[in-house]
Amino acid sequence: MRYAIILAPEALADLRAFKANIRAEVRDAIERYLGHEPTAISRARIKQLQGEGSPEYRLRVGDVRVFYDVGEGQVWIVAIVSKDGAEDWLRKAGR
Repeated sequence: MRYAIILAPEALADLRAFKANIRAEVRDAIERYLGHEPTAISRARIKQLQGEGSPEYRLRVGDVRVFYDVGEGQVWIVAIVSKDGAEDWLRKAGR
């Protein structure tokens, strides 16, 4: 099953803040890993976050973290942040 990928306006702004080569790498990883099996947990790439609330999952792409939710054939990307800013972002998001 193919999942529709939807970027929140904030996530799109996050993505645009990265350099072009990082943006390309993140876009490729989103298509590759989230387009078909966004809930397939792996040690290296996809992690299901603990606790209630949003976001449900995190995709690791080098030093970038993509936070997203999955439902009804869609992947909603809520944030794309650097590894260094991930903890602060999660704290602000209420996780």
